[in-house]
Amino acid sequence: MPRTLRPGQRSELYVVDVTSGEHRLVFSSSDILFEAPNWTPDENLIVNGNGRLFRVNDGLAEIELGGVPDINNDHVVSPDGRTVYVSADDGHLYAVPIEGGPGRRLTNDRGPGFHHYLHGVSPDGKTLAYIGLENRDGRRITNVWTIPSAGGADVQVTDDEFADDGAEYGPDGKWIYFNSERAGQAQLFRIAVGSGEIEQLTDDERVNWFPHPAPDGSAIAYVSFPPGTEGHPADIEDVRLRLLTDDGVRELTTLFGGQGTMNVPSWSPNSTQFAYVTYPI
Repeated sequence: MPRTLRPGQRSELYVVDVTSGEHRLVFSSSDILFEAPNWTPDENLIVNGNGRLFRVNDGLAEIELGGVPDINNDHVVSPDGRTVYVSADDGHLYAVPIEGGPGRRLTNDRGPGFHHYLHGVSPDGKTLAYIGLENRDGRRITNVWTIPSAGGADVQVTDDEFADDGAEYGPDGKWIYFNSERAGQAQLFRIAVGSGEIEQLTDDERVNWFPHPAPDGSAIAYVSFPPGTEGHPADIEDVRLRLLTDDGVRELTTLFGGQGTMNVPSWSPNSTQFAYVTYPI
């Protein structure tokens, strides 16, 4: 079932300028729990909520997802701005025209209980990066996978029993960034496309999720949970949004949120700002 707001809770969409540090409230709602903001190339913002997808203008304008089951908070926009790719609650990925219209299923049946959770699209628009979830002897196993954006054969990028999530291409297409518990609690990593070389990017006491590389490669925005957090839950205090740059880690804000705050690529096309959602009560 789609997430809903708690009594007295609001969804608030912000944009932060990464140079000045100024945070600007774009839209808020006490009626719908919206999540996971991202941008179109012409700098419109998109969010999901109630199993549907919306363009943010003065309010929420629904994007018709013709025939697609209710979606979760994993969606990305193609580099040319013509298509939005979504993860649906039936476990599959779909392509939908950005202006709305019939959806087309992309993913293959990989056995009972296998779910596809979309997180990234390659810079050339030809490949999607997703997290494949399967049950092995009662355990939930997640790995990084890719599939052509037109549909086709899946490629398994990681093959282990560490908890991986948030697989997203870097701007040069040579690396896939993700978070993983392969070093203990969740930290940020990247894996080289082709060779499989893995590099660890963060190593601190906090639980770090959802690395989002800027389009110009200048920084990585990510969500940082308090030490000891399991998974990426909702409604957590002391959730921090951070930037990882060549100069180290920079704190941008602390908020009440977590799940839905910044699950998908959320940088503006010019790399000067990114969007996030907070859920104050």
